[in-house]
Amino acid sequence: MAKGEVSSMSRTVIEPLSQFDLSSHSRATTIRSLAVATSPSDPQHAFLYVGTYSGTLFSLSTNLNNSASSNGSDHPKLSFQRSVSVGDSPVESIFVLVELGKVLVLSEGSLFLVDSELTNHAARLSFPKGVSVVARRVRSGAESEGSGEQASSSSGGGGQRVNGLRVNKEGEAHGEGNSVFAVVAGKRLLLVELVLGGGGTGSLVILKEIQFVDGVISTMVWLDDSIIVGTANGYSLISSVTGQSGVIFSLPDVSRPPRLKLLRKEWRVLLLVDNVGIIVDPHGQPVGGSLVFRHGLDSVEEISSYVVIVSDGKIELYHKRSGSCVQVLPFGGEGIGPCIVASEEDRGGKLVAVATATKVVCYQKLRSEEQIKDLLRKKNYKGAVSLVEELEAEGEMPKDLLSFVHAQVGFLLLFDLHFEEAVDHFLLSETMQPSEVFPFIMQDPNRWSLLVPRNRYWGLHPPPAPLEVVVDDGLMTIQRASFLRKAGVETIVDNDLFLNPPNRADLLESAIKNISRYLEACREKDLTQSVREGVDTLLMYLYRALNRVEDMERLASSTNWCVVEELEQMLEESGHLRTLAFLCASKGMSSKAVSIWRILARNYSSGLWIDTALNNNNNNIRDSRENLVSGKEIAAAEAAKILEESSDQDLILQHLGWIADISQVLAVKVLTSDRRVVQLNPDEVVTAIDPQKVEILQRFLQWLIEEQDCNDTQLHTLYALSLAKSAIEAFESENLDSGNTESTSGISIFQTSVRKRLQVFLQSSDLYDPEEVLDLIEGSELWLEKAILYRRLGQETLVLQILALKLEDSEAAEEYCAEIGRPDAYMQLLEMYLDPQDGKEPMFNAAVRLLHNHGESLDPLQVLEKLSPDMPLQLASETLLRMFRARVHHHHQGQIVHNLSRAVDMDARLSRLEERSRNVQINDESLCDSCDARLGTKLFAMYPDDTVICYKCYRRQGESVSVSGRNFKEDVLIKPGWLVSR
Repeated sequence: MAKGEVSSMSRTVIEPLSQFDLSSHSRATTIRSLAVATSPSDPQHAFLYVGTYSGTLFSLSTNLNNSASSNGSDHPKLSFQRSVSVGDSPVESIFVLVELGKVLVLSEGSLFLVDSELTNHAARLSFPKGVSVVARRVRSGAESEGSGEQASSSSGGGGQRVNGLRVNKEGEAHGEGNSVFAVVAGKRLLLVELVLGGGGTGSLVILKEIQFVDGVISTMVWLDDSIIVGTANGYSLISSVTGQSGVIFSLPDVSRPPRLKLLRKEWRVLLLVDNVGIIVDPHGQPVGGSLVFRHGLDSVEEISSYVVIVSDGKIELYHKRSGSCVQVLPFGGEGIGPCIVASEEDRGGKLVAVATATKVVCYQKLRSEEQIKDLLRKKNYKGAVSLVEELEAEGEMPKDLLSFVHAQVGFLLLFDLHFEEAVDHFLLSETMQPSEVFPFIMQDPNRWSLLVPRNRYWGLHPPPAPLEVVVDDGLMTIQRASFLRKAGVETIVDNDLFLNPPNRADLLESAIKNISRYLEACREKDLTQSVREGVDTLLMYLYRALNRVEDMERLASSTNWCVVEELEQMLEESGHLRTLAFLCASKGMSSKAVSIWRILARNYSSGLWIDTALNNNNNNIRDSRENLVSGKEIAAAEAAKILEESSDQDLILQHLGWIADISQVLAVKVLTSDRRVVQLNPDEVVTAIDPQKVEILQRFLQWLIEEQDCNDTQLHTLYALSLAKSAIEAFESENLDSGNTESTSGISIFQTSVRKRLQVFLQSSDLYDPEEVLDLIEGSELWLEKAILYRRLGQETLVLQILALKLEDSEAAEEYCAEIGRPDAYMQLLEMYLDPQDGKEPMFNAAVRLLHNHGESLDPLQVLEKLSPDMPLQLASETLLRMFRARVHHHHQGQIVHNLSRAVDMDARLSRLEERSRNVQINDESLCDSCDARLGTKLFAMYPDDTVICYKCYRRQGESVSVSGRNFKEDVLIKPGWLVSR
């Protein structure tokens, strides 16, 4: 911070409590020293000890409960208690030994002891004269704890030693050796202990003497085992245990006298170099940043997190961590001379006193809450939050206070018309409830009035009111401030609003927009059901006020806690029926939602709506016209979504008609949805479908049969009849050249033609009644369909007639004959080709094709008989020739196949016999198995069962050969290749 700059974070940390005018008691003297202490037995009373140049010690008291005014003339007076004369020389230093009930005074180079109530005369302690500086030993928290443990574990009747220093029993009992001092007497540094004797007398016992030759000590602090001293040369660190010393740093040649101050809160030491304060730890190491004061100082003290300095009749407070000057208070006129400041030696001290030559003013530290309130009243919101964060980090404030202050700041900003900043603070508050903003949206009383906490937040802002009222009152405040400023009266109205008065409509829009932002964030919190209902319902009110239709519909169509009865009238009157429909659907009010969509389809049929879902799901850039669909189609689509999940059959059938009028595809989706828990009754649905919506019926029946595996013969028959009827109409329409009119809307919901679907179904299903279907199409030109039906009925001749004569599909006719499997079927087909009847010319080419492909299956004589005398001779001869050639060809093919199969069989047998022949033993005694003749060297034959016969028997091929009672006439296969010779 630059020199001479006052922090923008300035705040009121201390305020005047009481004062004392020394001139009213003694006009012949002035104040030289000052000390402050609080009585342990009465924490609400503080005592001030004032030492004068004339050697008198005054005792003053004040009540900490006194409320002080900021006007110095109204300060309550410090109560004068007593005074005692120490001597004729000035009282240089005062040490209040609260735990001993004594006050140690330095005057005229000697130390005096007096009781804290100043009832006795000051007693000079027996000690060498020439004392210039005294410092009481102070232990930090960790050091004090360790010393106590060490002391308690020591033994010995007369005394103990702690950190190398003897501490007697009294010292141990009164704070574990806290009556130990470092005393500078001439050029000696002595460590002494104050020992009390009988009758309240005391004496100083020298514990140790430390040699220090680095200059004359003018200021000193003793913390733990470190004694930090200041001389004209600089600052040094001396160990109270070893006596060794070292330089911390040297002072410039031209500088003010050194000055030290113990900072008890952090157990640090402040070293002053002119107007710069350097904070060091007990080891002399700098910690944190330096404090730069605006000018030189007369005296320095500490209170809480602040360093207090006085000079030229002003008291200044600097924050130890940030180094910023947070408060400046005048307590005397300029040119009043040197001033003194003193504070309690307690870490949590709340008092600080300053003194001029004849005047003492006592200041009390404001409670943290009061400091925060003061900043909020001054509209220093940033400073208030920073202070809370600082106090929380230092452990002086509960953690939830920061959330409380964020909420408080938010409300103050709200009434200051800074809505965006207000909501930012609301969102930072973890304890603020969403119900606290309900009164700003809906006038009390309302459904959620009892949920609103009655917390006034220190009463710094007006009670909640609807946003319109807040805006109007805020504008009125700005207008009033304008008049006051013209009259020369200062106000705390925001300069930005004062210089640029906002527009009411803009302010109201900003308020609603930001409160909506807060409620949107609250939806993610874990709230009770009642609060959730309030958040979502009031959020819908705010969206409606801003006419944010997309947000309204998004909220209504998502999972929400809106109360429909609270919003229904508003949405109906404002014409936001789409939002109401979405809301009813999300709440399970399907009947009402679908009814609203029906109204919209009827009323908005001429309008165009943008399908935002299509835009969001489409990754490709399309022409905007492709994303425009009629309002009635959107209404039908939304109604269909609801009905697809509904199992209420009456509701579905009630609204099926108008949806089908708009889109048969949507109607089909409703009927065939698999998202509902209970499926619809097929018979009732079929009955309810408009007879004019044929394709809807057909698609529903197709879904039942193909996807739901329905086996009801009546439904199968109904489906076949419906398809057949549509096929007849389509066929007739095609013949009339009137275009495709399969669908009443002009666009079919099927990708395949109705005849194709009919043909596939007639072939695949076995559950419909073919006779009933045949009766329907009997007089039509649906010949292929008739053929399928006749085939089902086993009417082979009629099937052949249709295939061969009506459809002239020779290939299909021949395939059907092959399916029949009888030769007479081909002859019957040939007869139809040669004699078609009904005045039709013979189909000689088809007959020739039949004879060529299946001539071997026909009797030539029958063919000759059937040939027409009108058939050209060349065609007849060619036909017969082809037939005979085909028969001979097929005969030869049969022989080849037969012989090949026998050859393959013989080869296999030969392989097996040759394998066996290797295992048969033939010798001179071997006999023929047929005639018992000796084989000798004769040729012989071996048969499949290992039978061996002589050549003679082998020659008898035509006769039966009996071997072992078996007749080999049929079984024996004689092949010369089997003959073997020895």
